[in-house]
Order: sequence, then C-alpha cells, then structure tokens
Amino acid sequence: MTLASGAVAGALLLDVAVGEPPDRLHPVAWFGRVVGALDRDWGRPRVVGIVLALLLPVTAAGVAGIGVGLLGSVDWRVGLATGAVVLFLTTSLRALLTAVYRVDRLATSDLPAARSQLRALAGREAADLDAAGVRSAALESLAENLADGLVAPLTAFTAGAALAGAVGLHSTWALALACACAVWLKAVNTMDSMVGYPHKPLGFGAAKADDVAMWVPARLTALLLAAWLLAPGALVRARAWATDVPSPNSGWPMGVLAAGLDVRLEKPGEYVLHADGARSAAVHVRRALGRVALAGLTAYTLAGVVAWY
Repeated sequence: MTLASGAVAGALLLDVAVGEPPDRLHPVAWFGRVVGALDRDWGRPRVVGIVLALLLPVTAAGVAGIGVGLLGSVDWRVGLATGAVVLFLTTSLRALLTAVYRVDRLATSDLPAARSQLRALAGREAADLDAAGVRSAALESLAENLADGLVAPLTAFTAGAALAGAVGLHSTWALALACACAVWLKAVNTMDSMVGYPHKPLGFGAAKADDVAMWVPARLTALLLAAWLLAPGALVRARAWATDVPSPNSGWPMGVLAAGLDVRLEKPGEYVLHADGARSAAVHVRRALGRVALAGLTAYTLAGVVAWY
C-alpha cells in the first residue's frame, strides 16, 4: 500500500469515527478567520482579491505539504498519520449527511427549527420557506457540498499523487504533494464560500478561482450521482439546466439530483431546476441521502485506487 492510498483509507475512517472537529480545533475554520479579517474595503479591491485568491491557498497548501513531508521524513508512519489527518480535515461526508438528515426530520416536526438548521447548509433566506422549500434547499446543498466538500479535495489529492508518481517523488513527498493539492483546493473553495460574491470587496478573485478549481470535480460528482441514481440520462438534462444557475459548476450535481429523483429544486428568485418535477418531500431526501453516501464512498475508493498506482 502506498502512503497516499493509506492516507485516503485513514481519512475515510476518521470521517466515519469523528465526523467533523469543532470549529475551534478545525484548521479550515482558522483559515476562514484569516479570510474574514481581510474581507474589507481596499483601494484596489479587484487586484487585491486576485492576489489573495492566489496567495492564501498556496500558502496554506505549502504549510500543510511541508509539514507532512518533514514529519514523514522522520518516520513514514508519522507521515502517513499526518497525511490522513490533513486529508480528513479537507473532506466531509458524514457531517453533510447528518446535517441534511436533521433538516429533513425537523421539516416534518418543527419547521422553524428546520429553517434555523438550514443556515448551516445553504446561504439563503429561509424565513418564508415551507417544508418543501426547506427540503429543496437541503437537497441542493447535499449535491453541491458533495462536490465541494468531498469530491473536489479527493480529486486534487489524487491529481497531486499522480503528478508525484509521474515525476518520481519519494513516497513521503508524494504524499506531501497530494495533501498540499487537497488543502489548496479546500482553501480556494473556502474563500469562495466566504467572500466570492459580487457585493464583497474580494469577491471577483475568489469566485473566479473557485470556478476554475471546481470545473472538473463538479462534473465528476454529476457522473457519480448519475451512476448511483441509475439515471445516465440525468447528465443530459443537467447540462440543459446548468446555465440557469449563476455558478458555472454547481448546476451539474444539483441538476443530476433533480433529474434522478424527478424532483423540482428551486432557489426563489434565482433558478428552478426541473420545473415539472414533484415538490421536494421526505421520500426524496431519504433516497438522496443513500445515493450520496454511496457516491461519496465511491469517490474515496476511486481516490485510493488511483493513489495506489
């Protein structure tokens, strides 16, 4: 077993066992606080935003990669454990499934609480949403966060491992490069989720960096969802709907989920995916949770297999 594939297995085990660390202990939250401190008016905000969108993720990636490499040089087992922890911290599956499941349950028993819980998943005004609207937002977030929070960092990790293998890096530094790539993509995505909006001073650079970084992972996620939903035709339908979503990427996994479940997904005032589908109900959420769990496990498996070779 290569160190990189071992790190993938370790990250999966940690996700199953731990879920997600509290914010006070989570390096992604620490990175977010740095971004938040820089999210202010600048003399030339677009230029500053572009520079920071390039500099901050590379810095985070460098710190993580060098740390894994140096610790692995002391003892490969320490490097493997550190790499597994780093990859675990950039990925999330159990926490996503748990959050969506909780919102779905509350949408039936306590709608105000469901609206409140939804804030952890979807950045939208939920005060006027009915149960179907809450579930629609949860389903959209389930698809989008599968791409952002799992498939994307695993894709970057795998690409880093493949690159390291191509240039003949020692296994310790191959793992370090793979971890650095995963951290870079997670940092790019974190910046976009925090400041990648037109009204934000740094929005342009963060949004454009994320558009580029997520192009491949969003489409890979759509493929995984279409496979587990047994709906290959959903890819064609998602392609037709993808341009209705402001993001050039998130419409793909959301569109496949809408088509595969035959459900209408809607963000009021912005877009509707599969307008002729049924309104979101508990049965749709339960089916989606199972399929997303399988798609996520497949993503881990594929990353481990590619890293092995």
